[in-house]
Amino acid sequence: MFDRNGLLKVAATILSLVLLAGCSALSGGDGGEEHKIVVGTTSAPSSLDPAAAWDGSWELYRNVFQTLMTIPNTGTTPEPEAAEDCGFTDSASRIYRCKLRKGLKFSSGRKLDAQAVKHSFDRITSIESPKGPAALLANLEQVEMKSSRVVVFRLRKSDATFPFILSTPATSLVDPDDYPRASLRPGNEVTGSGPYELKSYEPGKRAVLVRNAHYKGTAKIRNDAVTIRYYKRSTKMVGDLNDGRIDLTYRGLTPDQVLEFQEAATTGDTSFDLAEITGSEVHFLVFNPKDEQAAKPAVRQAVAQLVDRKKLVREVYDRTANPLYSMVPTGITGHTNAYLDRYGEPDRGKARTILRNAGITDKVQLTLWYAEDRYGDSTSREFAELKEQLEGSGLFDITLRSRSWENFQDGYLKGQYPVFGRGWSADFPDADNYITPFVGDKNAMGTPYKNRKLTEELLPYSRRQSDRGAAGQSFAKVQREMADDVRLLPLWQGKVYIAAEKDVAGVEWAIDASVIMRVWELYKKSSW
Repeated sequence: MFDRNGLLKVAATILSLVLLAGCSALSGGDGGEEHKIVVGTTSAPSSLDPAAAWDGSWELYRNVFQTLMTIPNTGTTPEPEAAEDCGFTDSASRIYRCKLRKGLKFSSGRKLDAQAVKHSFDRITSIESPKGPAALLANLEQVEMKSSRVVVFRLRKSDATFPFILSTPATSLVDPDDYPRASLRPGNEVTGSGPYELKSYEPGKRAVLVRNAHYKGTAKIRNDAVTIRYYKRSTKMVGDLNDGRIDLTYRGLTPDQVLEFQEAATTGDTSFDLAEITGSEVHFLVFNPKDEQAAKPAVRQAVAQLVDRKKLVREVYDRTANPLYSMVPTGITGHTNAYLDRYGEPDRGKARTILRNAGITDKVQLTLWYAEDRYGDSTSREFAELKEQLEGSGLFDITLRSRSWENFQDGYLKGQYPVFGRGWSADFPDADNYITPFVGDKNAMGTPYKNRKLTEELLPYSRRQSDRGAAGQSFAKVQREMADDVRLLPLWQGKVYIAAEKDVAGVEWAIDASVIMRVWELYKKSSW
């Protein structure tokens, strides 16, 4: 989960491939009947408590919880949401003040005041769930209530990205009566102040959202209710789209399915529209320093020297993804091709020299792990391709292992995997969020990444720069350091494809800068 100039530098820039007729959005209006939308996705929440998830659960949180700030769909600078106004009160970017809107309430009807805001932040850092976003708030020293509507955040170090953090679902505001300060909320209920309230929830199956009558914020809600259906396999999801059981798909389409929709359009089939979104999602390998082989710089560098990203996206993703040579994706200020500059094109001879110079003469035994049900049906093919590339060099012997997302998460957070694959959708549109969450003793990957030059020099300096465009030069140095170290190996940058029944509108506005769907933007053209 992230500063950019212009539409070409928006993490979720909508290219909007108007492949079929009739996909223009119409303005909303009032109608007498209830207007419902059904969305299908392969990304199910891992938890309903914001203190317990730093993953795709945010796709639900965005719609049922409220944050103090938000990224508007027409820009990349945070603006007030639950807050009336916010801003730094000092020149060092360490004291941040927010004043709440008048009359805020949770879906329970209880008031949302400064005490509730403080409670929401305090419980995240107090609970410090290993799967939660506490690391994103590691720089937060204290939250103070100045009045019933005013809160002040004091930071340990200067951080010009803090307004962005306040726009992420990590800082979702929760009702103190329902969310204990020192423990997670059990059950399948949610009490938030977002555009929708959660009417019902079946884990792994569906979430039913209805308008929150108490909502006060910037969202203009274009429907009355949304059902989100969760799928383990994209084949079932596309089948339900074809059969009219869902109105659109979000996340999980395979390259073959994308091609089928594209080919159908060229033959005059006007049943569905397909939108292509240049996303901010990146996929990469993580090397665990606790593993004997993965801890060796030469092993990591040899892998970096062998991986053929172009072949990977061509053979597995049929060019529905782009090769990535940086942890910061294309379109984000600060992006460089640091790994391409360092290693060039795949070269077996260079990889062999790297290993031999380190005294490694035998085949390197490595086990690569991946989540079998998180990133779509192509993941297993991706890792099979990586295995083929590495073993084809004659330098590696690769074993592949997979688990369901829930078990996979538990495993990497406990340091069980030598090398594993992860996807990351930025929390906010700034290069910092593609790097800082992964470094330090405690990070989002659960694998310590100790590098004092990064954590004590380069990254702190970049966070002091209020001009986030100028901070791009600092991130260029950061990426060169990471390319040398290869504790993380970027593979590809994703695109998001949304297939929608031809009567669905608002898709081009529904994806935020973190490539999270704001379902309140969706509506049926025939309903308005």
